[in-house]
Amino acid sequence: MSVRSDLRHGARIGRAEFLRSVRRQLKNKRRLLGLGFAVLFFGGNLLFILPTAYILGQTARSITTIPYLAPAATVLPAGILVLAIFRTLERIGSSDSEDLLLTTVHPRAVVVGLITAEIGRVTVWFGLPLGAVFLTFALGLGSPWLPLAVSFVLLPIVCWAAVWGYASGLALLRVFRHLPTVHRTLKVGGVVAMLGLVVASQFVGRYVVEEGVSIRAILEILTFAPLTDYVALAFVGTRLEQPTSMAAVGVLGVLLATTPLGLSLATRQASTLWFTDRPISSASKAETTSAGGFQAPRPFAWRKSGRIAWGILIRGVRNPGELGHLVMILFFIGPLGTTVVQSSGDALGPLVAGTGVGIGTYLAGATFGLNPLGDDRPQLPLLLLTTTETRTVVRGRVVAGLAIGIPVAMLVSLASILLGTALKYAIAFAVVGVGMCLAAALFAVGIGAVYPIYEEREFWGTETVVPSTLVMIGYMFIVGGGTIIGLITTWYTLTGHVTVTPVLGIGVGVYLLLTMGMSYGSYRYALRRYRRYTVD
Repeated sequence: MSVRSDLRHGARIGRAEFLRSVRRQLKNKRRLLGLGFAVLFFGGNLLFILPTAYILGQTARSITTIPYLAPAATVLPAGILVLAIFRTLERIGSSDSEDLLLTTVHPRAVVVGLITAEIGRVTVWFGLPLGAVFLTFALGLGSPWLPLAVSFVLLPIVCWAAVWGYASGLALLRVFRHLPTVHRTLKVGGVVAMLGLVVASQFVGRYVVEEGVSIRAILEILTFAPLTDYVALAFVGTRLEQPTSMAAVGVLGVLLATTPLGLSLATRQASTLWFTDRPISSASKAETTSAGGFQAPRPFAWRKSGRIAWGILIRGVRNPGELGHLVMILFFIGPLGTTVVQSSGDALGPLVAGTGVGIGTYLAGATFGLNPLGDDRPQLPLLLLTTTETRTVVRGRVVAGLAIGIPVAMLVSLASILLGTALKYAIAFAVVGVGMCLAAALFAVGIGAVYPIYEEREFWGTETVVPSTLVMIGYMFIVGGGTIIGLITTWYTLTGHVTVTPVLGIGVGVYLLLTMGMSYGSYRYALRRYRRYTVD
């Protein structure tokens, strides 16, 4: 087929893929609810950004007076390139209708279609709010056609970054297919790197504030002048216009010349990836035999719920991708970690103990409890048709979470003795941590049963079911807030800074009543959802 026909077919495939993703969003009420929260959150930010953009458009006299334009012009292509690589690894490495498409059109048309659909999705998510900002700035500048000019200038950059990002992502998928060890290593390294970036960002922020380092001076180092000159072409015909440089023309020429090369490379990578089978390793050829039945160690073997919990733990170890949602806690550990590291004297030990209780409480519920029906769906027909009672199945999931959270809360609290925490304080934190872990585990199975997620999605080549984002955020805020209140109350009570009064007693009683009531109510709700589950 000719290139023209492939581009025409690719445009149709991209339109179909984009519309299918839109319909998928509109048909799912949970996703619509999450989209509504996102619009409210970011829409609220626009209420402050748009007036600032309008005033900036009125006061700007040259391109150099626009804050951070030069660094943004340099970071933009790199950011879109990295985003395209990750989106290729996560979603668009192949199509849901891959077999049909590859037997109908040339792989180049499929590549063009997938890239076009993804550009459309990114445009909806980021282009619409940015377009509102550009339009407001243009109205302040007195040039209403500026957003159209910006679109023409950014289009070559977006196409270049999307094509080369897709080619790079396909190349990584090919490497992961032949070297699964590298794939697993990068997963672990990615988590460690993310934690490092979160922690480093806290130290960098403090360093900038305390040392008075100029952020503008740091960003100027990242500036690539030819890209800034190219972006300046969008202001031609306005009062911010500057003479067109040869560097800007050169950047445009490079973008137009290398984009077809990237498309050709992406097509070759896609053809090799889609038309070849996975390599069969010697380990997969070997027959697997079982030495005996399922044997749970003590104390899990004492009760049936314990044996179920041991099975859940084993499955989590064998499929660590199912625990990928726990990464969200890194964004909370980072800021807290800097506070702990920079603490000294008598405050360090109690802070470490409280941090251990908080992390243990989070893990007790979040590890296995935030999507109980979704995680068990492949086995639910078998589980619900056995003589095992429903409460035993739910308790098994609760016990599995407690087996993770309680050791963390107790061991970290007791280990804080080495950092100066008094023995009675460490024991008190450990005991309180056990109670909080139990409350969190019971609460998690209930809130997780409200919005079960059954659909698997691919993330870095791993097919897994993750809990709803709204459920995870709600769990973190409710459990996190309750844990902080409980830890503060415990600390002030132990140190004698609080006088025991009837008002304090009523407050603590209300707190305990709410904690126990919500946890037990959530547990009962999870039991009811399991008992009323029907197989379609």
